[in-house]
Amino acid sequence: MLKNGSAHDNFSKDVLNWQPVLQKYATRLTRGGSEAEDLVQETIAKALNASERFHTGTNLKSWLFKIMFNTFCSAYKNRQREVLGLGDCAALHPSVPPSQEWAIRQSEVDEALKALPTSMREAVLIIACGTSYQDAAIEMNCEVGTVKSRVCRARSALVSALG
Repeated sequence: MLKNGSAHDNFSKDVLNWQPVLQKYATRLTRGGSEAEDLVQETIAKALNASERFHTGTNLKSWLFKIMFNTFCSAYKNRQREVLGLGDCAALHPSVPPSQEWAIRQSEVDEALKALPTSMREAVLIIACGTSYQDAAIEMNCEVGTVKSRVCRARSALVSALG
């Protein structure tokens, strides 16, 4: 646990050093853009406010990823209860589809990721962000073999969905 001001300042710097990695993870969890930026800001704010609950010697990256994932899940549950408007609103359907192949492919990948079960999506996104299997296992509170299995199944499902 953090006790003095100097340790809190160091903790704040350590948390902010993980911001680029958190941004990548947030982009994969969300649709990117401002939603990802908001998720990163909220994660950092929650981490700094809960600094007294962080135990020195534990994995800060895993702790931050867990905060982000829990924040994302909570926001997702809240959005499911909100009714934003008509589902068939004309503004939601652009008259001209995007012509760039990469934009279409990215949307296909995003949809394929969203179709994965949460545990598989979390595993593949954590590993895609450069986390080791050991750290991912700690973060996901499971065995390394379970993480490898989930990533393997997720990759197979993505290959199948994307052709």
